[in-house]
Amino acid sequence: MYIYNVTIKVDNNIKHEWLQWLKEEHIPDMIGTGCFTEASILHLLETDDSEGPTYAVQYKAESKSLYNQYIEIFAGTIRQKSFDKWGNKFIAFRSIMQVVN
Repeated sequence: MYIYNVTIKVDNNIKHEWLQWLKEEHIPDMIGTGCFTEASILHLLETDDSEGPTYAVQYKAESKSLYNQYIEIFAGTIRQKSFDKWGNKFIAFRSIMQVVN
């Protein structure tokens, strides 16, 4: 099992709309690729939220090849949709992790 973790700092001006969009559009798009089986949204604590909240979204992939398929086929289009909608109102960084137990 692999976890594709996306950590996102969201501007205060869009935080409510963005979270709704994440739940109703973005995560269904991600699951709809067939590369991930589920997603969890986490709010980071003990961070500076003065400019906006920070979230981590963790997508579960059954194999590294499914994650690679997402990166090769879907990532560019899905990321561009985020930029088209929100512009520079968020910043994200991504990591892939393997579940040990």
